[in-house]
Amino acid sequence: MSDIIQQLGSRRLLPLITLAQPASVLSLGRVLEDNGLPVAEITFRTPAAADAIALLRRHHPHMLIGAGTILNRQQALAAKTAGADFMVSPGFNPNTVTACRELDIPIIPGVNNASTIEAALEMDLTTLKFFPAEPSGGVAMLSALLGPFGQLSVLPTGGIDTNNLGDYLAIPQVLACGGSWLASPELIKAENWQEVARRVRQAVALSQ
Repeated sequence: MSDIIQQLGSRRLLPLITLAQPASVLSLGRVLEDNGLPVAEITFRTPAAADAIALLRRHHPHMLIGAGTILNRQQALAAKTAGADFMVSPGFNPNTVTACRELDIPIIPGVNNASTIEAALEMDLTTLKFFPAEPSGGVAMLSALLGPFGQLSVLPTGGIDTNNLGDYLAIPQVLACGGSWLASPELIKAENWQEVARRVRQAVALSQ
């Protein structure tokens, strides 16, 4: 887990990718790598996820690849088999955490309140996703939660874009920020790789 966390922390950004067609990930992976962001979280919100991860792993072997919206053991197994390096879930489900541990793959579960943070700590989890970040109170809420839980490393996701990215990254415990604005489903469907590249370059510059 520590090596994966170190790699994610060095990138500071995690593009959240939802694909309708697995093949789209090939152009997307090239754009991300060419513009200084060799990392992606492929969400299991569509049936294309596992195949997309497998393609990305085969053609971009040095990328850090996460599998997102992991809700159960079956999805975790499919993601690991496809070549994912780590899992991300929207909430904290002890069964999913246990399944990932049995599969020997790191998981970053989602939390947005003190009770779920304490439950995660009971399972020795200290790297957590703050989701949905903006609807849950944004930077103010996250800062308040980190008062008693300063040992956490946090991945805020949900409602983050260039307007508030710097505010989140300024929090010392924030490992990286996730967001779909970097490569939205609309941009991917339109194959607007030029705009994806522009957004990635902008976000990378803001994260320095």
